[in-house]
Amino acid sequence: MRGRSAPAVLPPPLRVGVGLIAALAALVVAVLGALYAGDGKPGVVDARVRAAVDDVGPSWRHVALAVDFLGEPGGAATLVVVLVTGCLLLRCPRAAVLAVVGVGMSVGTATLLKSLVGRTIHDGNLSYPSGHTAFLTALALVVALLASGRLGLGGTAGTSLVLAAALVAGAAMGWAQVALDAHYPTDVLGGWCTALAVIPATAWVVDRVADRRVVRVADAGRREPR
Repeated sequence: MRGRSAPAVLPPPLRVGVGLIAALAALVVAVLGALYAGDGKPGVVDARVRAAVDDVGPSWRHVALAVDFLGEPGGAATLVVVLVTGCLLLRCPRAAVLAVVGVGMSVGTATLLKSLVGRTIHDGNLSYPSGHTAFLTALALVVALLASGRLGLGGTAGTSLVLAAALVAGAAMGWAQVALDAHYPTDVLGGWCTALAVIPATAWVVDRVADRRVVRVADAGRREPR
């Protein structure tokens, strides 16, 4: 039907709860960035967490490498294509846009923050926040928001699903990055929070832009001569 709006990618019942999580996540990113700016060594928390996951066996290292691949260009592109295709098959174009723009913004923000914060690991490689963790968390958030909307979940249930999905994805990729000694644990936390801050904000923008377009189309239809 002409002028009909597609389902919101950030369902109205979730906006308050997810918005509060996003604001808290942005604060954590800023605090950690300021705390570790220009640093090149692990903090106390980093050292303790790394000791707990240190010396993973060969089999677990293979698992960590497999998870890490999901954040590499080839693996990441494949996951995004699969998610976008799924969104389009479900006739959720806004979610498809979020899968591209939101995930891209999350990774782009993490990359920009690395240059601004200047924290390093292993021969000067920029490390804060973890782009791999930001990517997989962002992807999981898009899936959770899509599922919440499709299932018609209320604020509490939907927000819980979104947070749970983010926790699972962030924990999986975060463990891999720490186990492979590619990032400090606080880098992982920063990457996780980056996605939690960026995806809801991007989803809100996608909905606003799409809703305005629907209104413009509807107004143009009413002005057409009968």
